[in-house]
Amino acid sequence: MGTSTMNLNGSKIVQWKQKELFFLVAYAFVFYFIIIVRSLQLSRDHYGQLYGLRQGWLIPNYLNDMSDAQWRNFRGNIPVLTLVFGIFTLLANSMRAFFNLKVGGMSIVWLLFSLVYLLYLHGACVIFILSIATVNYLLVKIFARKMYFPLLIWSYNMFFLLCNRIDEGYSFSIFGEQWKILDSYRGSFRWHICFNFVVLRMISFGFDYHWTNQDSHFDHEKHYQRCHICKSGKSCYQILQERSLQSDKFRYTTYLCYLVYAPLYIAGPVLSFNAFASQLDVPQNTYSAKNVMYYGFRWILSLLLMELMTHVFYFNAFAISGLWKQFSPLDVFIIGYGVLNFMWLKFLLIWRFFRFWSLVNGIEAPENMPKCINNCHNLEGFWKNWHASFNKWLVRYMYIPLGGSQKKLLNVWVIFTFVALWHDLEWKLLSWAWLTCIFFIPELVLKSASKAFKAKSAFGEFIFRELSAVAGAVTITCLMVANLVGFVIGPSGINWLLSSFINKEGLPVLGGLLMTFYVGTKLMFHINEAKQRSP
Repeated sequence: MGTSTMNLNGSKIVQWKQKELFFLVAYAFVFYFIIIVRSLQLSRDHYGQLYGLRQGWLIPNYLNDMSDAQWRNFRGNIPVLTLVFGIFTLLANSMRAFFNLKVGGMSIVWLLFSLVYLLYLHGACVIFILSIATVNYLLVKIFARKMYFPLLIWSYNMFFLLCNRIDEGYSFSIFGEQWKILDSYRGSFRWHICFNFVVLRMISFGFDYHWTNQDSHFDHEKHYQRCHICKSGKSCYQILQERSLQSDKFRYTTYLCYLVYAPLYIAGPVLSFNAFASQLDVPQNTYSAKNVMYYGFRWILSLLLMELMTHVFYFNAFAISGLWKQFSPLDVFIIGYGVLNFMWLKFLLIWRFFRFWSLVNGIEAPENMPKCINNCHNLEGFWKNWHASFNKWLVRYMYIPLGGSQKKLLNVWVIFTFVALWHDLEWKLLSWAWLTCIFFIPELVLKSASKAFKAKSAFGEFIFRELSAVAGAVTITCLMVANLVGFVIGPSGINWLLSSFINKEGLPVLGGLLMTFYVGTKLMFHINEAKQRSP
């Protein structure tokens, strides 16, 4: 009797979820239809008041939104970067095959290629990079495995991270008038911007060497049981990162090669020294040549999607011009939502371009955008899937050494403050970091409570699922606010953003977007359940 009742209840739940899914999908179609139609109308009606628009090429008589400087510079340099990396790849792989080079030989090859690349980018400023890096190497070799080493290496790197930004990369004239001439040869790209990634690599090298021959908390046996890549006989990125290297792999040439490795130098993704050095010796085997080519083809499709988007939707131009501040609450939401999607696609294209060339050369770095921005309903999940390689770095070199999950509520403040300072010295980034921490606290508390909660009936599971969806809707709203404050409007725009929705006209829109995010969260539940059912 009990078993038949459970089967009957299970059948009803399945039927209810099928009907719910139909409603959710229909709602999503209507939502995106409204978003697209209204976005097209706004772009068509106001393009004359926007700046940063250029003559388009994809669609006749349409302008192209080039108002984002980062995207404009990257897009304009794609042909040159492709040519340079293509030549480097051909030469490096030919030399590896002809001379049967391993980690020592390949580190020298890529170091020479990368230094040529850096001389073009930074000119004489390469001297600053090599000087700071060399002192860091000496500190690691001399003081590693001492109790105060973590404090020393963090202090050194934070000092230069902040000083580089404050002094805008220094001037050679501070060393004397005879050096002033070098200021005329500073290259085409500001070195102190790229150096943020070099700082992450210097810290990684230091700690990976510091932890050599120490007992690891990583459970290799448990990982091998769960990882489908390792089960197939290959080595996944996690294993490469956690596997200790022999001391002779930490030589100076390999260290410099790691810091300035051309395909990943400008924008990452970030990978640990252990993983990098391991793949110099034995190139990655997770991706076959066919899979790498398919990865590149998908990147081309994503680029075409971006071109279509910037030709018909001028989201970023609206935000840059400030024109959207004159619009209705609904239009403010549409443009804010569009800007965040534009940012996600921009970074996906930048990071996947460089990751593709790294894969071609046998170095696998973590995927920075493994999930779509519209498929994240909690803060922890969002930050695991936005700049994911940086997240892995933060977990390995900050979160775990600071105490891990036992001190999570305190750790998030330290980590997000560092992330803000690492990006730039701006109040809006610190505001973004601290807003994120404030929003994180209730999520962490609720997650802890939910682990202790055990639904004893189908109705209990239903209530828990609904409350989780409501929490997801609130979290997505908070994420939108935090990211718009941090990367678009700044802390001075918080009052304007709140006043746009906390009024007679804005409250219905606020209720509608919360309902929409609730529906979106429920859709994500269905997607996750479908993935769990699939073999």
